[in-house]
Amino acid sequence: MSTATNSRFGRTVLRPLAKATECTTLEWANTFTRELPGDAALEEAPYAALEKQESDELTVDVPEVLLRASREVRGLWSWAVSEQHENPQLISVSPSGAQLIGLSASAFWQNADIAAMAWSGSTRLAGCNMWAHNYGGHQFGIWAGQLGDGRAMSLGETVHNNIRWEVQLKGAGPTPYVRMADGYAVRRSSIREYLAAEHMHALNVPTARSLSLVFTDREVMREERELGAVVARIAPSWVRFGSFELPASRADHATTQKLADYVIRHHYPDITHNPYIQLLERAVTNTARMVARWQCVGFCHGVMNTDNMSILGITIDYGPFAFLDAYDPDFVCNHSDYSGRYAFNEQPRVALWNLTRLAAPLAALINRSTDSSESETVNVITNALNAFGPQFSAEYARVMRRKFGLFGEARDDDVDAVVQPFLDLLAEAGTDYTYAMRTLCSVPEALSSNTVDAVVDGLALRSQNIACDVTAWKRRMSEYFTTVYGPRLKMENADNVGAMMKRENPNFVLRNW
Repeated sequence: MSTATNSRFGRTVLRPLAKATECTTLEWANTFTRELPGDAALEEAPYAALEKQESDELTVDVPEVLLRASREVRGLWSWAVSEQHENPQLISVSPSGAQLIGLSASAFWQNADIAAMAWSGSTRLAGCNMWAHNYGGHQFGIWAGQLGDGRAMSLGETVHNNIRWEVQLKGAGPTPYVRMADGYAVRRSSIREYLAAEHMHALNVPTARSLSLVFTDREVMREERELGAVVARIAPSWVRFGSFELPASRADHATTQKLADYVIRHHYPDITHNPYIQLLERAVTNTARMVARWQCVGFCHGVMNTDNMSILGITIDYGPFAFLDAYDPDFVCNHSDYSGRYAFNEQPRVALWNLTRLAAPLAALINRSTDSSESETVNVITNALNAFGPQFSAEYARVMRRKFGLFGEARDDDVDAVVQPFLDLLAEAGTDYTYAMRTLCSVPEALSSNTVDAVVDGLALRSQNIACDVTAWKRRMSEYFTTVYGPRLKMENADNVGAMMKRENPNFVLRNW
């Protein structure tokens, strides 16, 4: 082995410090790496080692292979070091995302070159010691073992307005969890993720948020050669169901308990008794509400593996997602999902399946903390999981009533008698879901002015099923509006219903072209 090669394996070149500006200065309040067990192979942060050196060089005696080569890790995280990227260019900043951590979008643009370097990982924010999460997961229903953040690195945690945000860079380089990948991201997928998170937030769906998007001139091989990008994203936590599954799969119940205690302490501090039961119950409730809102806006996640499910019940990891075009309950947005496991109408069932996987590592903690028998623990967990269906249904009904203009007193049969018949008609004709729901906003006025037929004609023009008998379908849709929807709407006895409905039904969603 040459001296140069040996040097590369024996030492690591770190990133220079970013120039201090408003968009590169944050106060870090890191708890994850301080309170939870990490990678025993590299206990000291590389930048902490750098600070001990008397010279100004950026090279430390840390084997690069420990930071960027795939390996098995015992612990919940590993230190990480981002790479230098060629010609980083600041492309977009989310004003509301920046505000969440006490920054302003204008500060990014006033220092665009500095921001591009810092938020691509080409330079290092002061006080930042990056790490990557270690977790496992069930992928397409099969246990996959250790997975982890192969191309996402957490810069740190920062607290603003009493809310903790963990800031990540995605695509900044490989970590010990990179497996057979390269640790980078391409512009195409990065644009999608950046836009998706902010769009979902605007749709009132629980989600991680986007901060910035930086393009680079790094060449990245996918199906063909593409150019790179780095997304800065934030969430209260990036802990997943798989974060609990991995240590439990290794019979490391002490680490599982430390993680559960950490999540409760920092994210559910109101939990005071039966903590692990309540943690599961919170995950069930929040996941049920999140997935219900997915169904209401026509969102298909595409890869609902347990490593992509947040313990906080927020939408994370926007990969092969899509919003429905033609309303098709069986729609599959992931071309790798050959069996349709993650089809649109399967999402609630899969969410419950994933929660059952989460319940397994928590079961031992519940059993020990409550001194319960095995059968008693099973009953407690079963009751918690059985709450998913009613909670999903309640949230789905609540949101869909508003989308249908039913803002008054709810009726038990609103979903079955009013919502579902409309969706069945959309499915039969393959009508564009977002367009149909937005068009619904004009129906109250159309009913009062006897122009329903014109509304139905518009829906027919946005339908894709050429096998559908359009004439018969239009007749039945008109009958639905006049005999089902119209009478139920009259019970509301409200003015300006259509205008109120427009606040519930978006005019635009992200489309795949």
